[in-house]
Amino acid sequence: MRRSIGLLGVLAIMLAATTGAQAAYPERPIRLLVPFPAGGTVDMVARLLSAKLGEQFSRGVLVDNKPGAGGAIATDAAAKAAPDGYTLILTSPNHTINPALNPKLPYDTEKDLVPVSMVAAVAELLVSPPEAPFNDFAQFVAYARAHPGQLNYASAGNGTLPHVTMELLLRRLQLDVLHVAYKGAAPAMTDLLAGRVQLKMDTYATSAPQMAAGKLKALAVASEKRSPLLPQLPTVAESGLPGYEGILWMGVLAPTGTPKEIIAMLAEACMRAVQVPAVRDRLMADGIDPVGSTPEAFAAVIARELPQWRDLVRDAKITAD
Repeated sequence: MRRSIGLLGVLAIMLAATTGAQAAYPERPIRLLVPFPAGGTVDMVARLLSAKLGEQFSRGVLVDNKPGAGGAIATDAAAKAAPDGYTLILTSPNHTINPALNPKLPYDTEKDLVPVSMVAAVAELLVSPPEAPFNDFAQFVAYARAHPGQLNYASAGNGTLPHVTMELLLRRLQLDVLHVAYKGAAPAMTDLLAGRVQLKMDTYATSAPQMAAGKLKALAVASEKRSPLLPQLPTVAESGLPGYEGILWMGVLAPTGTPKEIIAMLAEACMRAVQVPAVRDRLMADGIDPVGSTPEAFAAVIARELPQWRDLVRDAKITAD
């Protein structure tokens, strides 16, 4: 009997210690992987988020930029990390595009990572130089139909989000517009401003200064609702293509096996972080929507996009650079 009581006591102490350890999460700094170089939109969101998460947890959240292979290097590192909540990744639609472009990724997109929260989203704008022979979305569609193969659009490269979202738009409208792939967004914008290409999917942050200077005109915004920064600009959906969206989302993922309690804690922390007035105002000034979703809502976006990009890449015969 004494032996049984002693064993029960030991088990009770072990259980209490385990519970205490879980309650103390995080006990050390969290690493937030970013699959892009420092200085871009995703990196900026990562640094705003990490600062506020660090304040909430009273522990540091360290941003670790791991660019390369279209985001696959950072994603692979996250997928293979210990599922303890101390390694996360802030990723973007490259997460759902990459499996369509590369069936031999070193990780399983659907099995090796779990959603935590979509923290922010940027609607793309369809923009043109002022000399383009159309001034709104309907005129663009009409002109492209009357002049098949005579317009072209720029992207930052094959398989990038502006490429696949534009290709999705053209295929749904059954338009013949040529794709010109550049090695990065900067040279694509340079040729757009010079009038060498007539169209580009872009973001408010990079297009707004050019629009203010009269060097670009916006034809439509690729979001479900109109942008509060451009309330006069119609959406693609209301301009004749219901359901169409072109969104640069940014969301946190964790390795599969991370305890559900930690996932829930991180999701709640992400939701609070993007609603801090200073963070919300900073994001919205650049046309970035602070979202802060549940894991389930983020999972639904990923589940919708994976087959969408798979089918598009196959039908359009898109290959990676």
